[in-house]
Amino acid sequence: MAYNNFKQTFWSKHIQSENAKFCVLGSLCDYKFEKDASHGEKVKILGITRPTIGNYTGADIGDPEVVDDSSIYLEIDQAKYFNFMVGDIDKAQGQEGLMSAITEEAAKGLAEARDTYIARIASLGAAGLNAAAGEQLDTQAKVKAAVDKAFTALWDNGVRFSDDVYVVLTPWAYNLFKNELLELKTANDQLIKKGVVGLYNNASVYMSNNLYTHTDSGKINEYMLIGTKKAVAFASQIEKVVPYEPHGFFADALKGLDVYGAKVVRPKELYVIRGRVTA
Repeated sequence: MAYNNFKQTFWSKHIQSENAKFCVLGSLCDYKFEKDASHGEKVKILGITRPTIGNYTGADIGDPEVVDDSSIYLEIDQAKYFNFMVGDIDKAQGQEGLMSAITEEAAKGLAEARDTYIARIASLGAAGLNAAAGEQLDTQAKVKAAVDKAFTALWDNGVRFSDDVYVVLTPWAYNLFKNELLELKTANDQLIKKGVVGLYNNASVYMSNNLYTHTDSGKINEYMLIGTKKAVAFASQIEKVVPYEPHGFFADALKGLDVYGAKVVRPKELYVIRGRVTA
């Protein structure tokens, strides 16, 4: 809908904006491959297998070991766009800041799409998964037991206590678990601004309603995540933002294209808590 209305209109200086969902997954990925992103292309992420460590006795150690190439490809296969129009009448009576407000809403929409996509890729690519599909996590004790089990699995896989680990919970799970969290103090204002709602086992805890969901036997399961910030690689580019005059309209319009891709590159550093709060 264009914003041209030829009736007398009084514009408020306050522009109401829809609240964004809790977008956090995009900030928890490895972005080192960002500059290589281009739609329809692949980014080759080099990797090698750790060589065998043997005991040296002074004898001939034989031929060198052939170390396998464990390289993987990050495909830039997602493309999302926005395309909106503002009528000419806004130039005469429009409120200052309207275009920037709409553009901000477009950015929020793109961020939510990214978050939802990353959550799905992470959930389906993690090495760790709690065994019981549809486990009902309806008490603080049950949520805590599931989170502790996830941490134990990561530690068993070599994740260190000092590593940059995150936990992403659904709102209902956070509500049950919040009393277990180390409360953030005033000195942690920067963490609060980044969406951190508390600390647990030296990990930053976040809340999101963009997490992956899957229906199993008629029951909706939500996939919460615990992992390191190196577990998922993500690359993106806003390829184009183009102002133009759409054919047949006396108006200005703006369109943009966002391309990206994600890949679980360290599955052993990622664990999924699959559960539900209602029957």
